[in-house]
Amino acid sequence: MSRPDYDLPRASTWAISGIWFAASMLVMIGVFQILGGLAAIINSDFFVVGAHYTYHLDTTAWGWINLIVGVLVLLTGWALFAGRTWASVVALVMALISAIQNFFLIAYYPWWALLVIALDVWVIWALTRPGAVAEA
Repeated sequence: MSRPDYDLPRASTWAISGIWFAASMLVMIGVFQILGGLAAIINSDFFVVGAHYTYHLDTTAWGWINLIVGVLVLLTGWALFAGRTWASVVALVMALISAIQNFFLIAYYPWWALLVIALDVWVIWALTRPGAVAEA
């Protein structure tokens, strides 16, 4: 049974814009990560790391991690566009996972990783603004 409209909280235009912005950024971040992952899988010499990096992992493994996280982030962005109620929470979690995963990628491809981390932080900010989750 449907509730009357007067019981539902109304999200502001700013909140709705923040959700759309976050969804757009998630789709873009997902594509970036997919492309980076494919680059590492196809050509494992693409990413170069110093000899003394603490979190050393085979670049092909990083590529698969990037690819999987990228696909999940992309799907989460589409779910946020579709207005799924669970999507805002999953989007926050995926943005956190993406930022952490790119932190470990800094030694391999620093400017790219820092750009994606900054975009992830922007998504987190957009989704945690007042009223942002109510409309999603």
